[in-house]
Amino acid sequence: MKSLFKTVVLITFFSILTRILGFLFRIILSRVVGAEGMGIYQVASSVFMVLLTIVSSGLPLIISRMSASYIANKDKKRGASLISVALLYSVILSIVLCVIVLLFKSLFSKLLSDERCVEVLIVLLPSLIFSAVYSVFRGALWGQGNYFALCVSELYEQIVRIILGILAISTTFTALENALNVGWTMSIACLLSMLFVVLLFFYYGGKMGKLTRQEFSPLIKQSTPITTMRVVGSFINPLIAIIIPARLIAIGYTSNQAMSLYGIAMGMTFPLLFIPTTIIGSLSTALVPEISTALAQNNKKYIEERILSSISFALFISSMFVSGTLLQTAAWIMIPLGLTNISSAILNSLGLEKKSFINFFAGAMVMFLALWFLPPFFGINSLIWGMGLNYLVVSALNILMIKRKVKIELNLSKKILKLMALIVPSAALTTFIVSLCSYVFPLFITLVVGGFVGVTSYILLGGVMNLFDIKAFVVGLKKKINFPKFKLKKRNV
Repeated sequence: MKSLFKTVVLITFFSILTRILGFLFRIILSRVVGAEGMGIYQVASSVFMVLLTIVSSGLPLIISRMSASYIANKDKKRGASLISVALLYSVILSIVLCVIVLLFKSLFSKLLSDERCVEVLIVLLPSLIFSAVYSVFRGALWGQGNYFALCVSELYEQIVRIILGILAISTTFTALENALNVGWTMSIACLLSMLFVVLLFFYYGGKMGKLTRQEFSPLIKQSTPITTMRVVGSFINPLIAIIIPARLIAIGYTSNQAMSLYGIAMGMTFPLLFIPTTIIGSLSTALVPEISTALAQNNKKYIEERILSSISFALFISSMFVSGTLLQTAAWIMIPLGLTNISSAILNSLGLEKKSFINFFAGAMVMFLALWFLPPFFGINSLIWGMGLNYLVVSALNILMIKRKVKIELNLSKKILKLMALIVPSAALTTFIVSLCSYVFPLFITLVVGGFVGVTSYILLGGVMNLFDIKAFVVGLKKKINFPKFKLKKRNV
């Protein structure tokens, strides 16, 4: 089993790079395509993303888990059959969804309130089929633990999209023409990405086998709860966007004030709160094959070690960002959010995706109740409390399920109290430094200095209070940062 440290660093690096490129590309699109063109594309894209979630959200994770298990048991035949079965299922499902959109084109025109959006949606449909194929082979590479190929394929898709997008759009085109061209670049990029990931799969020794019913049932049974959870999750933000402004208006805010407060919260506050999930998400990605392999080998000790270390890591990263954040009223959300992310990944790795879905649903119900009843007392901060209570409920239920399944003691209360001992002085120092810098430096430099002071003080205080050994960490870091040269060598799986 590979070093998680190297894997997390690798995935985090590529994830950040891919997101930066995506962010820059959105800036280019918004300037060249224009507000109207982007509006048409975004409406069509919102429907397309729901379809894409149905096709490719649950399958890659389950394929990775099952593939890792077959590799651990040296059952190449079943592993090869799994890929064939998953490919057939995902392609048929994507074609069915495409046919539904084409048959009910008039209905979608009414739902989207603009026929131009439907035209763009139809242009995006080929990418649904290409993504279905892509997700299967991506899941296979994930199960093999080939994270370099996994990351490179995602970066490749982003680069192709940017190049094609820049070539296809122009200020001289109409809004519809630009929106359609963006849609076509998406489909072409997905085609090229599909071909690239298929080549990587076979180059690294991947094989396809005979279609068997033996693989079909567990694949569908295990992927459906994850897919359902993510499809339902895709409707949560639109519902929040309806409920919060409506409840704020009900307690006396004007429509403009309500929308302004909601826009600030969702556009500025929450994106910053989700920064730690980039690192924790990298660990979650690496964790699935690791725990699946250990399960197949019945290595209970390794599973316990990975669970304990992963939860501790998630707490450490979340708490570190809390100490450096300037969003004091909302920063506490980072801790249950980090625990939710890592505990959900652990549950999925342990084959408890149904339990994960139930916990997700319970947290969502608590959140919507809070969003409905709390605005008279907390105003726009009800959004913070609602989201926070959601993550608290989900993380608590997830951890309870993990303890029951693995039968280990996590002692999270002690760990959280120790971390709180670091957060309070670090956050206080950060606030003081930021208040001083705000009189001298522009906002960007103030944010950078504040974040640096918060994180540095957090680590140093941890060393002083003997919560972790800084010297041992530095020595271990030097030993572990010894990345191999990623040469394209074939390997048998």
